[in-house]
Amino acid sequence: MSMRGKRVGIVGIGNVGSTCAYILAMSGSCHEVILRSSSNPDKARGLALDMSQAVQAARMHTVVKSAQEPEDIKDCDVIVVTAGSPRLPGMSRDDLLIKNAQIMKNVMEDVIKYSPNAIVIPVSNPLDAMVHVALKESGWSRNRVLGMAGILDSARMAHFVYEQLGYGAGQIRCSVMGGHGDDMVPLPRFSTVAGVPLTDLLTWEEINSIVEKTKKGGAEIVSLLKDGSAYYAPAKAAALMVEAVLSDTKQIYPCAVMLDGEYGYKGMVSGVPVMIGANGAEKVIEANLNDDQDRKFAKSVGSVRGLIDALYANGFYTK
Repeated sequence: MSMRGKRVGIVGIGNVGSTCAYILAMSGSCHEVILRSSSNPDKARGLALDMSQAVQAARMHTVVKSAQEPEDIKDCDVIVVTAGSPRLPGMSRDDLLIKNAQIMKNVMEDVIKYSPNAIVIPVSNPLDAMVHVALKESGWSRNRVLGMAGILDSARMAHFVYEQLGYGAGQIRCSVMGGHGDDMVPLPRFSTVAGVPLTDLLTWEEINSIVEKTKKGGAEIVSLLKDGSAYYAPAKAAALMVEAVLSDTKQIYPCAVMLDGEYGYKGMVSGVPVMIGANGAEKVIEANLNDDQDRKFAKSVGSVRGLIDALYANGFYTK
């Protein structure tokens, strides 16, 4: 890498993209944040101005720019892709599939051309399928595309654990695997409060109730907001992944990656614990799953396979 500062591109500037950009601009973890919206370049310019002024108020050194043309996202170290149609109330994740796959395909064409060495972090839903599309379009090695979902689900679970316990805020570490939403595989045995296993602090009835709340966490926020979906927690989760890449921290986070034999699956994307460093998903961590978790993980992988099959069935890809 040259001596220039680290550069992050944010493609898609809805609530999640713009909030992620703001978090990164304020954290000082990168030199430059570039906002890109193909449909609304003026909005990108306006947000960049607003954030640049916030940066001055905070006396930070981050430069925030807008990309008016695709080539303006050149030489990024990391690109976060939040572009996509939002999931509106009553819309299934599958409804979004073809629409968002096409958007991801278009985004990746620009990324490959202008930031050929970037690590890509898809955030758009359906997440696992978007990771698959990004990899298929780019032909890159799997470490370079990692999807954001597990950190968000873990954070949601931690919130509900705190709500149930009434203590331990900031010391709760929850682990989840698999897909986002109904196919999530929570791992209570790997979840702790200040190092104490969750299973020592809560009954299984309480844990199961927390798991159900976690699965419905996103839908609950959608129904309350009535005009959109969650964005503070997703944006923070994506920013954590960006920072782990930029600082080469080797932190372990649950992310959606292409499996290559781990957990018994090959060529399928799913959420698993990965070590994140400068090269993206540098190592997949294989946790020991019990039979129940194995079954749930298999179901989760099956759902992703269904989405990929749907891409072929609808003619988006040909065999």
